[in-house]
Amino acid sequence: MGTDSRAAGALLARARTLHLQTGNLLNWGRLRKKCPSTHSEELRDCIQKTLNEWSSQISPDLVREFPDVLECTVPHAVEKISPDERDEMKVSAKLFMVASNSSSSTKNAVDMACSVLGVAQLDSVIIASPPTEDGVNLSLEHLQPYWEELQNLVQNKKIVAIGTSDLDKTQLEQLYQWAKVKPNSNQVNLASCCVMPPDLTAFAKQFDIQLLTHNDPKELLSETSFQEALRESIPDIQAHEWVPLWLLRYSVIVKSRGIIKSKGYILQAKRRVP
Repeated sequence: MGTDSRAAGALLARARTLHLQTGNLLNWGRLRKKCPSTHSEELRDCIQKTLNEWSSQISPDLVREFPDVLECTVPHAVEKISPDERDEMKVSAKLFMVASNSSSSTKNAVDMACSVLGVAQLDSVIIASPPTEDGVNLSLEHLQPYWEELQNLVQNKKIVAIGTSDLDKTQLEQLYQWAKVKPNSNQVNLASCCVMPPDLTAFAKQFDIQLLTHNDPKELLSETSFQEALRESIPDIQAHEWVPLWLLRYSVIVKSRGIIKSKGYILQAKRRVP
């Protein structure tokens, strides 16, 4: 592992962008020795094991090239959807923007998900509430640049339907009134409110917005947790230089049976260049 780690460290010291994708977690087999208790634990475990597996398979040619963009993945876990079965599958994603002012990354994330899964469009994308400064409440102004990117992707037929997460009735109403492409769903974290708020339920019913539940933490991936995962997998690295921009979690479900066929994570990180 030492030689692998040194090669990975050398590549990460020169690259500017890291694309990490886990492939289908259901195909991991021996890589998954335990069942994580939380989404955050699962994600950290996935990042570390993907880095470890990638490090062990670095070719001498890659080290000689020192590419600006590193594609870090678990090759045997990658699974594209065949055109013959596409109509039978529902492809959904949830997008977490980690860095502030990263709304322009939305298209990049969706394009990468389509490429990874071998599809022309995603059936639905839910965007988690984007990051705000400490003590600042999420407002329509925070959401607008992200929603504009999602609207463009719907209009360009890269996404069928778009939704939100953790918006209260006022926030959802403001977005609905402003948006050209209306949200078709809003996720609610029942851990924070136990039952669906009546005013949100009434508004959603009036405008045919599906209310869904989730149990994601407020911050699924932070700069600190990503850097810690990097450091544990590849000790010979300036982990503090690497900043995650976005994280996308996808699932592929067989429509007729409700069975998960594939699920995984994709993320993009940038290196702060001195």
